[in-house]
Amino acid sequence: MIGELLPVPVVVEVAYDDSPEARLEPAEEAVIARAVETRRREFATVRHCARTALGRLGVPYRPLVPGLRGAPSWPAGVVGSLTHCAGFRAAAVALARDVVSLGIDAEPAQPLPADVLEAVALPGEQDRISKLLADHPQLPWDRLLFSAKESVYKTWFPLTGLFLDFHEADLTFHPDGTFRAELLVPGPVVDGRRIDAFDGRWAVSHGLLATAITLLPAGRP
Repeated sequence: MIGELLPVPVVVEVAYDDSPEARLEPAEEAVIARAVETRRREFATVRHCARTALGRLGVPYRPLVPGLRGAPSWPAGVVGSLTHCAGFRAAAVALARDVVSLGIDAEPAQPLPADVLEAVALPGEQDRISKLLADHPQLPWDRLLFSAKESVYKTWFPLTGLFLDFHEADLTFHPDGTFRAELLVPGPVVDGRRIDAFDGRWAVSHGLLATAITLLPAGRP
């Protein structure tokens, strides 16, 4: 599902179960040593996805140790994003010459717990989500908003190294499977152009939802 949301330069690998082939490098083992078993399995499997995706990209694997604010440390010349939720793990990678930054997120296709929407959504977003829920009640629009904001942050952080609050991006969803995130703080400057918004895609299928953003170099369709 996530693969359908990303353009050709991006290589995607997914898993619906924790892989018995998943293995960790010593530096990764050290990070996860005290975690519970379920956390160890998802940590290892999503890195197994990354290892496979990097291999398909022709890039040797290096330990994906969480760095500042938990962002994985990708090999030089590579951009990427990881996501995992119950029953799903995925890694998306691309060469930095082809993609400036990307972010992916997956969630269960269920409504958010009570009061969470108010904590993550601007008043205008809450109004738009209410209308979407009225018009298309079969879709978990509140959870899609949360997921999209996660994808926004994962795209933003490698470009800035800065935290981005949920309320610092204003998202508008469209029923055609796209969304737009207007940044409410100064955006990053990439190749001399300031990025004021991210455009993304979303999908819901088989009990899961996914969002993805791909920021391409200037001039790339």
